[in-house]
Amino acid sequence: MNQKALLEIDYFQIRNLISDFCTTEDGKKSLQERLPFSQEKKITELKTLGMECESYLSLSSKGGGIKSYDSIKPLLPIIKTNGLSLSLEQVKIIADFVVSVKEIKKSVDIAKEKIELPNLADKTQSIPDYAETEKKIFAVITPDGNIRELPEIVAIRKEIASLNAKIKNIMQKILSDPKNQKILESDVPVLKGGRQVIAVKAGTQNKISGIIYEVSQSGKTCFVEPQDAVLCSNSLVQKENELALVIKKILAELTASLQPSIPFFNAALPIMSELDCAFAAAKWGMQNNCVYTLQEKNHPPLLLKARHPLLREKAVPVDLRFESGKSVLIITGPNTGGKTVTLKTFALFAMLNQSGFPVPCAEGSVLPVFDNVFADIGDEQSLEQSLSTFSGHMKNIADAVNNATSKSIVLLDELGSGTDPQEGSAIAMAVLDELIKRKSFVLVTTHLGVLKNYGYTNECCENASVEFDSNSLSPSYHVLMGIPGESHALDIAQKNGLSKNLCDAARKFIATEQADVSALIRGLNKKHLELNKIKKSAEKKENDFIQKRDRLDSREENLKKLELNIKKQKMQELDDFLIHSRRQLENLVRSIKEGSEQGEISREKTLGVKNFISTLTQDINRLEAKLEKEEDFLQEKIQKKNAEEYSRKKSSHKKDFGKNGKSGENFSSQKKSALESIDKNIFEEGDFVKSKSSGAEGVIVSKEKKDSYTVLFGSVKMTVKASALVPSKKSGKENSPSSPSYSVSDFSTEEKPVFELRLLGFRAEEAVKKLEHQIDLCVLNNFLNFSIIHGTGEGVLQQVVKDYLSNCPSVQDFNFASADDGGFGKTYVTLRG
Repeated sequence: MNQKALLEIDYFQIRNLISDFCTTEDGKKSLQERLPFSQEKKITELKTLGMECESYLSLSSKGGGIKSYDSIKPLLPIIKTNGLSLSLEQVKIIADFVVSVKEIKKSVDIAKEKIELPNLADKTQSIPDYAETEKKIFAVITPDGNIRELPEIVAIRKEIASLNAKIKNIMQKILSDPKNQKILESDVPVLKGGRQVIAVKAGTQNKISGIIYEVSQSGKTCFVEPQDAVLCSNSLVQKENELALVIKKILAELTASLQPSIPFFNAALPIMSELDCAFAAAKWGMQNNCVYTLQEKNHPPLLLKARHPLLREKAVPVDLRFESGKSVLIITGPNTGGKTVTLKTFALFAMLNQSGFPVPCAEGSVLPVFDNVFADIGDEQSLEQSLSTFSGHMKNIADAVNNATSKSIVLLDELGSGTDPQEGSAIAMAVLDELIKRKSFVLVTTHLGVLKNYGYTNECCENASVEFDSNSLSPSYHVLMGIPGESHALDIAQKNGLSKNLCDAARKFIATEQADVSALIRGLNKKHLELNKIKKSAEKKENDFIQKRDRLDSREENLKKLELNIKKQKMQELDDFLIHSRRQLENLVRSIKEGSEQGEISREKTLGVKNFISTLTQDINRLEAKLEKEEDFLQEKIQKKNAEEYSRKKSSHKKDFGKNGKSGENFSSQKKSALESIDKNIFEEGDFVKSKSSGAEGVIVSKEKKDSYTVLFGSVKMTVKASALVPSKKSGKENSPSSPSYSVSDFSTEEKPVFELRLLGFRAEEAVKKLEHQIDLCVLNNFLNFSIIHGTGEGVLQQVVKDYLSNCPSVQDFNFASADDGGFGKTYVTLRG
């Protein structure tokens, strides 16, 4: 990457700000050496890891990330070299690194149970096992970095403590002796050269037997070590040296034992450094409200609400939208309006994105991958190199023109300035032509009117301007895409002190054509603002529509889930019921078989079977009643939602109704219609009704279970839910049962009649309904023959079937089956053709 251009767009400054969020020196150094990548795979990996770090951090109330540790890289050569030993402080540095590895692995394992962290988890899991290394280190030192109380150390420390106690007693005895009070300068011992001595007055030192260690500068005080303490101090020095040697030996052995852990350190170090950089980028992004931009091929760049990070709260969010096929953006407008900042912001964001960093803009922003960036920004005048302003610009521009590719960014600030405007304009257009041939992505700022026209006439170019408030004569720093802007030089000059007369005189020198162009630009600005309002209004309506659609989709999904849950619950209850019933039935069958083998089929066993059948029937009725109850509850819930929807619509449209007679009638009609759709349909016997699904008309014969009616459609009786029926507008003979309006084509159902209808185990009322339903299906499907198994038993079902068939107009004939096919327990039925 072009280092000079990166410096121009403030890349290094932002990179250093991000590195301040690193918690380790290794991570900070690695991040400060990072340059933008041009490989899409590498960029995607860094951004994905950064997004996962951000998700991880959002779970932690304490910040999270990598625990701080000093660099262990300088310590690895010591571990590798035989005979060298780490100090206690250096062992503590190694321990801090191992603890940091342990904590990040553990915390990521916990976090991945709550949120998806595939890449972050892979990184931490790729660190080799550190358990043995940790065990070796903490067998020698404590977590706070002190040497542990090992047996050999404890023994020496006890001797040292004993000697210190003896020395203390000796000193206390001398200092507390009344005979010595007149010769003492202090009643507490003084430490000199690591030994405890007594301060006595000069001239009296011979009264205490011992060694004189020192005399004060004034010569008035002598420091004497009592003779009894000398021997103890000598022993103390020996023991302390012995302790130091033991500790040194332990650390040397630990250092040698860590040599097999070098592969662990070499593997873990780069991963920990990479994680520290990723966490630093995520923390910086969260603090500055940044996002990771999208990376879509063949999608033009799009920046939404982009804010330059160095401007902080002063930054004005700008939108940069590029149409497909446009590769050159020409930005015009007044000085200090934000043109240069816009150029730098775009290139800076592109390079931050390619470094795997988030950028301060809104969600939905898109940035492609560029291979290099070239910039001509600011004044390149140099006395040392004998470069004028124009020469400096030309050197930068030549570098861009000669080296830019189709994947390069080229920033040209104040293109064509620094020389004669006519020649500068010619050079500028030639440069842009060449860069367009190279298909480079170019951002240009200029005050030259010719380039504004160039932007309109070239299909690869797009104009933009920085907004200017004509009332306050100051820029608003907003970028307006699609239209050029005026320089407003005379307005700004007058505001900054140039007299009105001079400004008016200057305006007279402006050609009429130029004035016409200025008027055109002002008109375009006005139109652009109007279009912006229309666009925002359309976007708002679209967002409202999407929200309503999402709410409806959510409601539909909830209803489907509710229906599914009810079905699952019913299936589970039925399964439990069948299993329980099967076990009971198996026990009864086993009991009967055993009784029959022994000739003991007692009345109690027979009653047991009947009781089981009775209980089974009651259980079925109970389950059916429960299902109906839950179905009614669901129906009431749906009606309640419909009522709420009706109330909402009524309130939102209230202002459109009741203002005149006609509107009032419309409202009453709509209200009546809505209430009819909410309330349950209630019918009585003899009422004429119409099927909602098929449109067939019939008459209510009787009311069945709750919300169900038996309806005669022509010659066919059917049980129908009340919600599936509406009152028929027809009346009289045309809709009477004797004049049927029913036809087979009016109905459509997947249910088919059976060849053999089994009614065993049903109560009389239920058997009639089953038989009635079977005959209805036979008529609809032109099914003329079937049989009924009703058994003999006590003859109840047999008589019920006979009575119904005798009075059914659809039945042509019926008779019992032959003896070998069921006899009196089975009836053959023939229907009318």
